Amino acid sequence: MQNSDTPLKNVKNLTTLCYIEKDDCYLMLHRVSKKNDVNKDKWIGVGGHFLTNESPEECLLREVKEETGLTLTRYRFRGVVTFICDKLPEAEYMHLFTADEFEGELIACNEGTLEWIPKSEIYNLNLWEGDIIFHKLLDADAPFFSLKLAYEGDKLVEAVLDGKNV
Repeated sequence: MQNSDTPLKNVKNLTTLCYIEKDDCYLMLHRVSKKNDVNKDKWIGVGGHFLTNESPEECLLREVKEETGLTLTRYRFRGVVTFICDKLPEAEYMHLFTADEFEGELIACNEGTLEWIPKSEIYNLNLWEGDIIFHKLLDADAPFFSLKLAYEGDKLVEAVLDGKNV
């Protein structure tokens, strides 16, 4: 258990990613603000790095509040995405969530622009190639899944869903 003298640190390779739903739209973050950002100019969900000793749910709730001002009141843990990119020193394990109930007012995000995007238009955005795979799984209300995505630059070179090549 963490005590008040233990500094909180980011756990570099554990993250959350959440797609908040409202009126058949997802809240999307257009990553245009951070320097040296592997997600530069991409559209992604909201979330971020775990802090020391956080559970996926604790990280989810904290990161969503920090980035959007919203407090999630209903969410689902949908899967784990192993994100491998030659631009990163090690794999990132993204804990993927969706949420459809929340409280509060949307705030500006210092990591980019937040926008409600109709689900039917998601595939027209500048997404990581592998995000299309998990968005289709979300659209199909697939059961909990494990998805490994490996990239060289922005090119998807490997996709493995529940242990099987896609």
